[in-house]
Amino acid sequence: MLKNIKIKSMDIKSLRKILFKRGFLLSKKSLVKKQNSLNNLYKISLASLLIISFFYILPKSYDFVSKLLKPNQEIQNSSNQKLNLALEGKLLDEVIENEKNNFTDQDLVYQELYGEVTEEDFLESGVRLKASVLYQLFEDTNYKLSDVRINKIAKPVEIGKLPYELKEIQSVKKRKELFIQIVLPLILEENNKILLDRKKLFAILNKNNNSKSDNNWINKKFKQYGVTTKDIPTLKRRMDIIPPSMAIAQAAKETGWGTSRFALEGNALFGQWTYTDKGIKPAAAEAGTTHKVMMFNVLKSSVRAYARNLNTHKSYRKMRYVRAIQRDNTGKLNSNELVDYLDNYAETGKEYTVILKQIIDQNSLTDFDDVKILPNSEAVKNLI
Repeated sequence: MLKNIKIKSMDIKSLRKILFKRGFLLSKKSLVKKQNSLNNLYKISLASLLIISFFYILPKSYDFVSKLLKPNQEIQNSSNQKLNLALEGKLLDEVIENEKNNFTDQDLVYQELYGEVTEEDFLESGVRLKASVLYQLFEDTNYKLSDVRINKIAKPVEIGKLPYELKEIQSVKKRKELFIQIVLPLILEENNKILLDRKKLFAILNKNNNSKSDNNWINKKFKQYGVTTKDIPTLKRRMDIIPPSMAIAQAAKETGWGTSRFALEGNALFGQWTYTDKGIKPAAAEAGTTHKVMMFNVLKSSVRAYARNLNTHKSYRKMRYVRAIQRDNTGKLNSNELVDYLDNYAETGKEYTVILKQIIDQNSLTDFDDVKILPNSEAVKNLI
């Protein structure tokens, strides 16, 4: 008979000790396998991260090391040489040919111009103030040319039309001063618009990737400046200011310091021709000629047309080229040099340029070339 055997309750820990003494090993295989799988996953993830990081850093490291080890290139500034060639009439053939390839349809250019002018003139047709009122206005605003020459700051006074009394002012000095006080702010304002466009152009060109709006803006400027081949160097040469001294001298010459019929009746400061109905027929025009002097609703429209003319017409491409060299060489424009390339502006040719130089020198007009106009916007303020 079997005796009743009492089996003592035993926990797993005690059982493990007994079995271990007798050579047996109790283990949880499932737990071991799970732990090994997790360890393998961590190792694979770490290795993948290292490989991805390596290939991400490799190109940048290569560029950095290449730039570090690359020898410095010697940069030669040929601006002086190009300027001398230009002044001697020996312009680089490839640049001139490039300008010739950019045929400018002046009708299209002025259609674009008149589109702007018409909208602007519709909002503001301009009021003709008497000379006495202008004198009082300038006195009240403390706008004196003597201060402008010294402080290099002009008041943003916009006059829409010349006073009829200009031709009645007996003092030549006073007549000239009043004329300059009227046209100088208009010239500076137009130059500021061009400088803002020029600043935006270079900002876009310095981007790695251009947006759709950037490309649309550049295409608009190609059309505005008559660059049919969409050549960026040509656009940069055309999108630049007109030195105030040169603009004032031409306005003075073309209008007799603001006393001509074209200036008083048509707000035409620069005697530009047109073959449309929007003009004044010269009284001394020869029989058979159909040209007229372009007329405008306000003076600033005449200034804009003048700047657009010099910046787009084929007759002044040499002037634009020399201007670009001056800009690249010293950052400043020399009107006495640029005037030499305006011989096609008038029928008198070189004689015309000599007269312009005399006007500039005799009236110290270069004093106004570095004048800034008080800003009327944050964008213009950044240009000063």
